[in-house]
Amino acid sequence: MTVGPGVGTRAEDRGESDARVIERSREEPEAFAALYDRHADAVHRYAARRLGPEAAEDLMAETFVTAFQRRETYDLTRADARPWLFGIATNLVGRHRRAEARRFKALARVPAPVEHEEPVAERAVARAGAVGVRRDLAAALAGLSARQRDVVLLVAWAGLDYEEAALALGVPVGTVRSRLHRARSRLREALGGTDPTAFREADAHA
Repeated sequence: MTVGPGVGTRAEDRGESDARVIERSREEPEAFAALYDRHADAVHRYAARRLGPEAAEDLMAETFVTAFQRRETYDLTRADARPWLFGIATNLVGRHRRAEARRFKALARVPAPVEHEEPVAERAVARAGAVGVRRDLAAALAGLSARQRDVVLLVAWAGLDYEEAALALGVPVGTVRSRLHRARSRLREALGGTDPTAFREADAHA
């Protein structure tokens, strides 16, 4: 697949659902570029927060190559492809578990704010009023199990709701709730009572 921003994107693509774009791309492969244009930046930000900016470009590209190759299997009843794309990205992150854990442990030792950790760190700082929350958050994330970390970051950093996170991970919604509950308990404990994922839900209902 050779798709880049703006390549093969038609004006009418903007009015189509992701599912329709994917369906059309099965006959017109170049149409898949519209999906890239819509979601590449979000996937890149998610990858950068999890693995760092150096690895983000490759992981984002691999996510869309994999999605393109699997487009025939996409469930066309699901208009929004974000859970599918973030699920692919999360599976790819799984190949770099050690690198991710090392990254969070390293961030936990960095005294100054890390630019690409915003907005989660910034919002957590605003709520907790604690300057050291970035380091504490990184340390807490490093201490979560891989499954718990996936759920927390799909909700907090990818912006998925529980059902979308369940779709992304291929697990029941109840499993997402259970993992998130355990992860939040650990994060609250590490952050002195602050839940760094709570802002996501508060904003959603604002």
